[in-house]
Amino acid sequence: MPTHTSQRPFVVFLTCCVAAIGGFLFGFDSGVINGTVDGLQQAFNSESVGTGFNVASMLLGCAVGAFFAGRLADKFGRRTLLLVAAVFFLVSAWGSGIADGSLEFVIYRVLGGLAVGAASVMSPAYISEIAPSHLRGRLATIQQVAIIGGLFCSFLNNYILANVAGGSVAPLWFGFEAWRCMFWMEMVPAGIFLVALLFIPESPRFLVSAGHEEKAERVLRLVYDENGTRTRLAEIRSSLSNRHKPRLSDLINPATGKVLKLVWVGIGLAVFQQLVGINVVFYYGAVLWQAVGFSENDALMINVISGAVSIAACLITISLIDRIGRKPLLWGGSLGMAITLAMLVYAFSTADIVDGRLALSSGNGLLALLAANVYVFFFNISWGPVMWVMLGEMFPNQVRGSGLAIAGLFQWLANFGITMTFPIMLASIGLTGAYGFYAICAVLSVIFVIRFVRETNGMELEEMAYE
Repeated sequence: MPTHTSQRPFVVFLTCCVAAIGGFLFGFDSGVINGTVDGLQQAFNSESVGTGFNVASMLLGCAVGAFFAGRLADKFGRRTLLLVAAVFFLVSAWGSGIADGSLEFVIYRVLGGLAVGAASVMSPAYISEIAPSHLRGRLATIQQVAIIGGLFCSFLNNYILANVAGGSVAPLWFGFEAWRCMFWMEMVPAGIFLVALLFIPESPRFLVSAGHEEKAERVLRLVYDENGTRTRLAEIRSSLSNRHKPRLSDLINPATGKVLKLVWVGIGLAVFQQLVGINVVFYYGAVLWQAVGFSENDALMINVISGAVSIAACLITISLIDRIGRKPLLWGGSLGMAITLAMLVYAFSTADIVDGRLALSSGNGLLALLAANVYVFFFNISWGPVMWVMLGEMFPNQVRGSGLAIAGLFQWLANFGITMTFPIMLASIGLTGAYGFYAICAVLSVIFVIRFVRETNGMELEEMAYE
């Protein structure tokens, strides 16, 4: 297939940046909960199980949103679905801060989860469909950087507001507690996202599939010259004529009647990304560091540092992934995480109980802090971005949509399980036991990658084989 050079790369870049705000909100909405756990416990009088569900409830919405986003976008359009997601982000941010009870809070968080799930699927899909092929790889990385950027900004937001108020449960604006204001700050990027989406075009691929070829041609003229527009339009027509709508039955091998091995590998990648415990750091970082003796202010600052480390690691991955391949990054990252998690287990095992709270010696406190940030680095140089790249590449064209839907569903369900169980594990087996479990999962993920995962670097999507 020929490569068509964009005549207006700046227009394409800006359009993709608008779509990537969905990724930023994905990260922000996932991370903002980190600084609000104390406020939720106090406001709703919740114990470990209740707190876990309050924090994890968004992830149920994420699973539903990710699973149905593709089908809804095929029916109503990519941009239309992103507009709906932007509205949901706004409503969820406002409602989560104003909620007076757990049920009301959970409803608003599930709405936000629907938006996060849809954005996690549709933002990269829109970027891939609007970008010319020679820019697609670089532009697709904007989404991952945006997610990590959203996490970083949510950690910074939590730190600044808690610092100004004197604590997350202290009053800040109009007598409302700081933790409520943390949620409301998300309304700023969500509002920008909603307005900016009104100024970008619909995906030309969707417009052709919906029978609006004249509109598709106008969109393509924003990207290509006259000849490139005609050629690209013909390619879209051809690709759509050879494609039937994804069906879950495509995931069954007709020769054996069993689920394709490739589907199980995809599910394994999605689940292991969560079993190593990364989202415990993202969602419960403040609780974690306060549990081992750091002040709330120091704990929130550590989250900011972790966010900055994540961005640096992600940028390194962008430069390495096409050079050394996906598989070495995955098993290398797993090995690094297993070692650093083991270091955390050791540090936590030495903690003493002082005034009813865990306390680390200065040496082991420093060890835990360094190990946690190196762990975050290893995750974001490997499983963070690479898992999504692998899922996008490993499935043959005919089953890619269905395979991604199933893998995405399991990824968010595993995320929910890990997030829901951490407060319970913290109250029962403690930090040592919880992080020991995550370390064992990291070791198992090394074996899984080496034994079952195939390298996809340098292969065309059409070369991916059924298994």
